[in-house]
Amino acid sequence: MKVSFEELKSEFKRVLLKVGFEEERAAMCARIFAENSRDGVYSHGLNRFPVFVQMVKDGLIDVQAEPEKVGEHGVTEQWDGHLAPGMYTATKAMARAVALAKENGMGCVAVRNTNHWMRAGTYGWQAVEAGCIGICATNSIANLPPWGGTEPRLGNNPLVVAIPRKEGHIVLDMAISQFSYGKLQEYELKGKELPVDGGYDEQGNLTKDPAQIRETERSLPIGFWKGSGLSLVLDVLVSSLSGGRSVAKITEAGNEAGVSQFFLCIDAGRLDESISNSIIEYTKSSGVMDEGGEIRYPGESSLATRRRNEKEGIPVNEEIWKQVLDL
Repeated sequence: MKVSFEELKSEFKRVLLKVGFEEERAAMCARIFAENSRDGVYSHGLNRFPVFVQMVKDGLIDVQAEPEKVGEHGVTEQWDGHLAPGMYTATKAMARAVALAKENGMGCVAVRNTNHWMRAGTYGWQAVEAGCIGICATNSIANLPPWGGTEPRLGNNPLVVAIPRKEGHIVLDMAISQFSYGKLQEYELKGKELPVDGGYDEQGNLTKDPAQIRETERSLPIGFWKGSGLSLVLDVLVSSLSGGRSVAKITEAGNEAGVSQFFLCIDAGRLDESISNSIIEYTKSSGVMDEGGEIRYPGESSLATRRRNEKEGIPVNEEIWKQVLDL
């Protein structure tokens, strides 16, 4: 089943208005949810929307709260999100980081006490479309064991690095596990196995079964010990820079709310795109493993999916779509 972008956005906005969002904020958040599905990140578009609405109903998200600047030092600002909707706060924080970068060459906003921002790459795309290099990260509830451990003690802390380019922006949007929990849900909903091992089952064996990995919460970190280390340093960075809660403190509270994030922008006005183009050209010159295969740079698949879904309609999970229509 497929629906148009405008229909998806309209239904999201209708529900958000119904649960207490004011008009402008509902429109922004509805657009972001719809854009996530449009770009093929269904796990943080339609599929995540009912969960987001339930968090609003449970009081974990304050739909009226406004993020506030609580400190500054040079080109770095500290904000308190006051548990406002994560996409709203993240969009405003990245816009401020862009403004600081345009004025000073670089700008950073670190946010504490905020909420899940949905697709991390949203804010990388926001930065590059404003003519900036964007780097951002968030922490989360503990859902990833440290390398050598059996219990979740690290967050699946996404990292985004985005670089503007006329021929197609470079946007790296990566979770610290081999598969994000949203991607695991997608595979489970489709009744499919993962293409490679993504975590451990109850017996401690590596598995391609997304349901078992979601049950054990033992995802496999990217690069094994390297991903484990990257997750830890990102938690240190976003928590200490913002003065916010760490993965441990978020986990103690029992809900993935009140997380910490940071948004760094560098003005790309003097970026030499010919270098980016030559690097991509050289990378793509490699032979491919499979006949008919293709080598793509980060962000290329998202852009291709965006164009296809704009033309043909956005695929939706019928059961979840019905849930949204019934809200």
